[in-house]
Amino acid sequence: MKDNQKKQIPLRLSPRLYDALVRWADDEFRSVNGQIEYLLTECVKKRGVKGFNDSEES
Repeated sequence: MKDNQKKQIPLRLSPRLYDALVRWADDEFRSVNGQIEYLLTECVKKRGVKGFNDSEES
């Protein structure tokens, strides 16, 4: 049985990277967390990681 709850992970970012993500997220009307999740999802899809199926997203 798969756990459909989103996982929480600690993430350390440089202030410079965080500020860039804030600006980018604001431009796309997302939260910083939402922007990071979006970017990671796009990268994983582009990479074609086995076992990843974006239809399983909640």
